[in-house]
Amino acid sequence: MLRIIETPTPESKSFLEKLNERGKLMDENIIRTVRRTLSEVQAEGDKAVARYTRKLDAPRLSAKGLRVQQREFKQAYSEVESGYIEAITHARKNIESFHQKQMRTSWISTEENGVLLGHLIRPLRRVGVSVPSISQLLVSSLLMSVVPATVAGVEEIVLCMGPMRNRQINPHMLVAAAECGVDEIYKCGGAQAVAAMAYGTETIAPVDKIVGPGNLYVQLAKKEVFGHVDIDKIAGPSEILVIADGTADPDFVAADLISQAEHGAECSAILVTTSLGFAEQVKGAIELQAQNLPRQYELVKAFENYGAAFVVNSIDEAVDMANYIAPEHVELHIENPLDWIGEIRNAGAIFLGPYSPEAVGDYIAGPNHILPTGTAARYASPLNIDDFLKKTSIISYTKNALEKVTPDVVTIAEVEGLEGHAAAMKIRFEDE
Repeated sequence: MLRIIETPTPESKSFLEKLNERGKLMDENIIRTVRRTLSEVQAEGDKAVARYTRKLDAPRLSAKGLRVQQREFKQAYSEVESGYIEAITHARKNIESFHQKQMRTSWISTEENGVLLGHLIRPLRRVGVSVPSISQLLVSSLLMSVVPATVAGVEEIVLCMGPMRNRQINPHMLVAAAECGVDEIYKCGGAQAVAAMAYGTETIAPVDKIVGPGNLYVQLAKKEVFGHVDIDKIAGPSEILVIADGTADPDFVAADLISQAEHGAECSAILVTTSLGFAEQVKGAIELQAQNLPRQYELVKAFENYGAAFVVNSIDEAVDMANYIAPEHVELHIENPLDWIGEIRNAGAIFLGPYSPEAVGDYIAGPNHILPTGTAARYASPLNIDDFLKKTSIISYTKNALEKVTPDVVTIAEVEGLEGHAAAMKIRFEDE
C-alpha cells in the first residue's frame, strides 16, 4: 500500500513534482457548474438554494424550511450523549484559550511635532461558515471555524450545513454549534451555500467573510466570490509528512499516516526516514492496521495516489524535503525534536515526538486545524484571530508637522505626475 522510494533517484524527483502540483485546484467542468450555481442563487435567492439542496441532499426541503428552528436544537440535544457534550466543551475551551492568546489591541503612538499614528483593531461584523456535515461529519472543523470568530468578537456568525435526507441537520453538528453560541444556521451546503452567504437571499443576509473547509465545489465557489466578500483560504486535500529516525515507533507512524489518508483519495501521507528497514516496517504496519478500518476505498486510493516513504541519508535531507513539499502537518518522530523546530520553515503545524499525534491537533489541543495545503504553507498561516479582525489606520498631523514634510511630499507627487496631490499639500501654506 505504501511505496518506498530511495533518494535521490528519477522516481523520487518525479513523485516530488507530482506532490508539488497538488495545490493547483482546477477543474473546468466543476468551475462551469459552480459559476452557474452562483449565478442562479444571485438571481433567484432562496428558490435556487432550496432547489440545489433538494437535488443534492434533502429531496423535500422547501425554501421556507432553510433556517433551523429552536425546536430542532432541542431535539438535537435529546439525540446526543452527555459524553459528547462534555468532549465538545473540553475542545471548545482549549480552542478558546489558544486563540485568546492571539488577540491584538488598538494602539496610538505620539511622534514628533504632535503627530499621532495608530491602528484601530475591530472585529468583522458578520461572518459565514461552511462546514461539511454529510459525506464527512466535521464537528471539529465547525469548532475550529466558529470559536476563533467568537473570541475575536464577531457580532454575527451564520453557519451553513447540508441537511440529511429527512431535512434535518445531523444532531451532533447542531449541538456543537449551539455549544459555541451559534443559532443562525441554514440547511444548505456546497456552492449554493457559498453563493447565499456571499450575495444574500430573502432569508440569508449577506456576510463580510466566508470561512471553512469543503470539497472542490466549495473551494472554487469561495475563489469565485472572493473580492465580493473575503475568504479564509482555498483549502485542498489533507496532508501529513512524518520525519522519522531509528528511534521512532513504526506502529505510531503508520497510524498517523492512516489518520490523514482516510480523509479521501486525494490526501497525501508521506514518510521521510533515514532507514530503509524502518520504511518497510511502517509499510507492513499500515497494511495490518488498515485491514479493519471502514474507509477502505479512501485509504487505498490515498496511498496509491499520494502515499510514499522516502529514504534519505540524514535528518537534514529530510527537513529539506519537508520544506520543499510544504505540507499541512509535519510530525517529528526523531531524537530531540525541539532542536529541529527552527529548521522546519514550511508547515501548517508541527507535532513533536511520539505522543503528539496529528489527531490530537485535529480535535482538542487548541491550535487551529484549518491549515494551508497544497504548498501554501510556504506563505500562508493557520486560520487565526487575525482572519476575523480588520485594522484601520489613524493619522493626525499638526500644522507644524505637515509644513515640515510638505516639500518631500510635493517632490514625490510631482515625480509621479500627480499634481493634485502636490497642490493639496501646498494650498495649506500659500498665505505664508
